[in-house]
Amino acid sequence: MIGREKEVAELLDLYNRKDAELVAVYGRRRVGKTYLVDETFKGQLAFRHAGLSPLEADKSGGESPLQMQLQAFYYSLLTQGMSPSHRPKDWLEAFFMLEMFLEEKKDGNRQVVFLDELPWMDTPKSGFITAFESFWNSFACCRNIMVIVSGSANSWISDKLINNHGGLYGRVTYEIKLSPFSLRECELLYRERGIHISRYDIVQSYMIFGGIPFYLNYFQRGRSLAQTIDELFFAKGARLQFEYDRLFSSIFAKPEMMKTIIKSLSTRSMGYTRKEISEGTGIPSGGTLSEALNALIASDFVEKYVPFGLGKREEHFKLVDPFCIFYLKFVENRHSLPDNFWQQNVTAQSIVSWRGYAFENVCFNHIPQIKRALEISGISSEQSAWTKAGDGEKGTQIDLLILRKDNVVNMCEMKFYSDTFTVDKEYEAVLRGRKGLLSETIPRKNTIHSTLITTYGIAENEYRWAFDNVITMDDLFEQ
Repeated sequence: MIGREKEVAELLDLYNRKDAELVAVYGRRRVGKTYLVDETFKGQLAFRHAGLSPLEADKSGGESPLQMQLQAFYYSLLTQGMSPSHRPKDWLEAFFMLEMFLEEKKDGNRQVVFLDELPWMDTPKSGFITAFESFWNSFACCRNIMVIVSGSANSWISDKLINNHGGLYGRVTYEIKLSPFSLRECELLYRERGIHISRYDIVQSYMIFGGIPFYLNYFQRGRSLAQTIDELFFAKGARLQFEYDRLFSSIFAKPEMMKTIIKSLSTRSMGYTRKEISEGTGIPSGGTLSEALNALIASDFVEKYVPFGLGKREEHFKLVDPFCIFYLKFVENRHSLPDNFWQQNVTAQSIVSWRGYAFENVCFNHIPQIKRALEISGISSEQSAWTKAGDGEKGTQIDLLILRKDNVVNMCEMKFYSDTFTVDKEYEAVLRGRKGLLSETIPRKNTIHSTLITTYGIAENEYRWAFDNVITMDDLFEQ
């Protein structure tokens, strides 16, 4: 298994304990939650079941989503050794069947129960949570059992399990939020699969797929990155042409509203305030919008932050999922594009400009690596964007500030170039202007370090010393 050493060690430690465990594993869809549990406990699962996708349950032809979920649960029991009986009439009976099945299989060893995509099982008015509460509180919690639940609807996992205020209050004994791969882990995955790809192209693949293993496994040996992008997005029958809609339909009860918010956020890299989102989408700025934004944050599509120099009331919501950003920029409503669109336009100005913004997002996802390169891993810090309104030289925007507790602010410039980056006289003047404006805003005790984050470093000339620190692409691949 590539990466996940920490998560595997945590799961095995929980397995070796004597107490009953209720473990929640969650994270963005396609990030590898199922694979993590299946590989860690290969051959050791006493029972395994995955809820039916809402997309499939809705195609049941007369059967209700609840009946379909119960039928699938019953089939899982049968295929794993339960004697034939009947489809349970409700979730209380379904979990009672599971209890009897586990009792029959009991041999003195610890039993691991894996319930994958748990939120999908909780169909409207199904009584699922009540039944699951009964299963845990009346049966599993007092036995040598480890129950692992997983789901991509992170807000459901948080609200219904981790922060449950009813019968499951405080019952989750451990939680693991699985993050996308880092650049280093992506490189290891490509290497493991015999995919020969440069670090320059690995960074570009991260701009699109964001370190989601499911997508990276579509890469094939002997294909360039441009060929792969065309095959996955633009060719006839492209494998990921419907992935964007599937993502939202499989996670959210109101996918169209979520997509409306995401599309609005995609139009500005630093994001919008709640008021601006409401005005841009037509969604009233009340509880519904708050719930939607919290769900998008929990599912790792959106990040909430306060831009430097502003108060909490100016919280911004920023789209950070690379796949969504790429899809909305190049794929949505582009049905007439040629099958080899990316190969034909790989040097087009629109794509070159996109790479610049997308590289900023890659850097935001690798703050620990940036801090390590600056040798400040042990120093507490916050990250933010900063914008100063104004015309001409009186206004500016800095996409990444690292605000350190040791009285230093790293003012970061991020440049994705195919060669070393050259600072000329004009750009050096721009940097001095930005530094001067920022110095008027930060406390007098703080020092500003101009920091360049780029692919292949900086060219040596008389303006090279405009930057105090230079971080290269290779630094982002450090673990």
